[in-house]
Amino acid sequence: MGRNIYDDNRDGEKRPSFFDRIRREREEISPDEPKVLDNPSIPNFFKLLGRKINTLLYVNLLFIFGNFPIFFVLFAISGYPSMHSFAPPYQQYAPLLGASYFDESPVIASLLGIFGVQTNITVPTVATYIFFALGLLILFTFGPVNVGTTYIFRSMVREEGLFLWSDFWYAIKRNVKQEFVFGILDLGIMALLGYDFIYFYLNLNGTMMMNIMFFLTFAMIIVYLIMRMYIYLMMITFDLSIFKLLKNALFFSILGIKRNIMALLGLIVIMAIEYVFLYVFFPVAVILPFILMFSVGGLLCTYAAYPKIKEIMIDPYYKETKNTSEEA
Repeated sequence: MGRNIYDDNRDGEKRPSFFDRIRREREEISPDEPKVLDNPSIPNFFKLLGRKINTLLYVNLLFIFGNFPIFFVLFAISGYPSMHSFAPPYQQYAPLLGASYFDESPVIASLLGIFGVQTNITVPTVATYIFFALGLLILFTFGPVNVGTTYIFRSMVREEGLFLWSDFWYAIKRNVKQEFVFGILDLGIMALLGYDFIYFYLNLNGTMMMNIMFFLTFAMIIVYLIMRMYIYLMMITFDLSIFKLLKNALFFSILGIKRNIMALLGLIVIMAIEYVFLYVFFPVAVILPFILMFSVGGLLCTYAAYPKIKEIMIDPYYKETKNTSEEA
């Protein structure tokens, strides 16, 4: 799998940044408390979640505002920069209108009453396309923000001392080239899988081939979601090429099947809660993603994936290093 591990011993160089001083808190675990990695069970995850809930609020904001270009896309989709007019939505209106000039029969008048109903029409403007173009900046923010937040999640799971702002930028600066390249690749893969899923879903029950492709696409989405749990973690932990990151993540999607399934179930629960609030109390559904939704999901995925990475790639590395030093 490749185990050129990074040296993450930064205790001597960690310094609080201006923003860390404003926060006036350093995330540390008491030496009297047991480490969750000694027993990474479901109850221990909720204990970790309770201890780190304040930090997760900040990390969620880092993730959202770090990917600020998405707000340009949402603004363009909202229709505010577009032109609004009223026109019939039916194609039958034009020929019926032409026919009414030559024949003012009750039938044509009735059809005009049906197909001539006016509705709001949104027409994109230059401003709309500008905001969509600005949204493409997410190609350059998505990878770095994922790397920075993943580093924080890993520190939470390992229960290390953490300076939120400085550690976030430390991880980004250490992986600049790879995080940009994979961030673009990551978005491209997710966009392609999302497009294929919608396309085959709309053509479901059309032909046998369409049905097969739909379920294959769904399976690929599940596998890739699991792979993403490991890719960014390995990126900040090991010096590996993108090809090896993808290959190792594919192996881990099988080797860690039990923890992977539990993580997926946890993500489904988070999405189900958001879905319920959309119908029960919409304001909470709007606020929830800005408070905890992304950070809790990220911590959940890291908690599920890191113990398996530690077991297979990290512990054997240090064991080999120790044996080599003893032989020397």
